[in-house]
Amino acid sequence: MNLMTDSERSGESAPLTTRKGGAAATRGRTTIADGVVEKIAGMAARDVVGVHAMGSGFSRTLGAVRDRVPGGGGKAGVTRGVKAEVGEVQTALDLEIVVDYGVSIGDVAGAVRENVITAVERMTGLEVVEVNIAVSDVKLPDEEEDEPESRLQ
Repeated sequence: MNLMTDSERSGESAPLTTRKGGAAATRGRTTIADGVVEKIAGMAARDVVGVHAMGSGFSRTLGAVRDRVPGGGGKAGVTRGVKAEVGEVQTALDLEIVVDYGVSIGDVAGAVRENVITAVERMTGLEVVEVNIAVSDVKLPDEEEDEPESRLQ
């Protein structure tokens, strides 16, 4: 026996039945921590050609030392140079970057801003209201890396 509803016979899709209490999307609240947005923004900023590093020279030096210490929190490097303020539906970001010598700082900043906004909005659903970028240094071709030398081998 083949039972069909009126909507199936007419080719229309059947209306979706809602559960008691409304749609699942309206039952509860999702919050996103500042650190989550900072990680997403940090990864997106590092993907841009011309960004040599994130954060000031001092924070990069401290981070390099911290990364070498067992249990020192090597994951903090992803958020280095990124600060986020997250509200219920919006977020604002401050980034500090080091650019490679020879690139257009305006072009790099624009590409970072675009990449960060796209990634954060796509992954979190939050509206990015501003992305402030501070260029703290330029990496010259003949400069050594800022990481301190270790006495341990």
